[in-house]
Amino acid sequence: MTTERVVLLDEDRTPIGSELKSVVHSESTPLHLAFSCHVLNAAGQVLVTRRALGKRAWPGVWTNSVCGHPQPGEAMEDAVVRRGEDELGLSLHSIRVVLPEFRYRAVDATGVVENEVCPVYLAVTDEEPLPNPDEVMEARWTDPGPLGDALRAAPWAFSPWFVSQARDLALYAVS
Repeated sequence: MTTERVVLLDEDRTPIGSELKSVVHSESTPLHLAFSCHVLNAAGQVLVTRRALGKRAWPGVWTNSVCGHPQPGEAMEDAVVRRGEDELGLSLHSIRVVLPEFRYRAVDATGVVENEVCPVYLAVTDEEPLPNPDEVMEARWTDPGPLGDALRAAPWAFSPWFVSQARDLALYAVS
């Protein structure tokens, strides 16, 4: 089993090293590289997931399909494919970046900070998710319009990065 690392960044988004994923997320999380991916099926539905209760930050919160961190030297699309398989048992294709400059900082109720440069991707799958219970406690296909309505009506029920990304993605227009 390999030990996951995250790529640390300076304010100009230049890599300056790496750190163990297991220790980087804290009350003083340094800026680092991540990604978010919104997965669609052939019917145009989007996959939403509920984070496992064992997650360090935002446990049990609904969020976008899959998130993760590229390993040092790993291509971002390869990281998206890897995490799609690891978290959801899905083969992803037609991967494309839709918010290349997305960045956020958020603090959860326990004080854990997310501080990420986090390009956002769309991908497609022809499969049903088989969630890894260490990562995802639930996964559901839903129509983007009503999901956008829910994100606007009850943003506190979702991860803050998902709410921010939805504001910027035409995919979640209010129905």
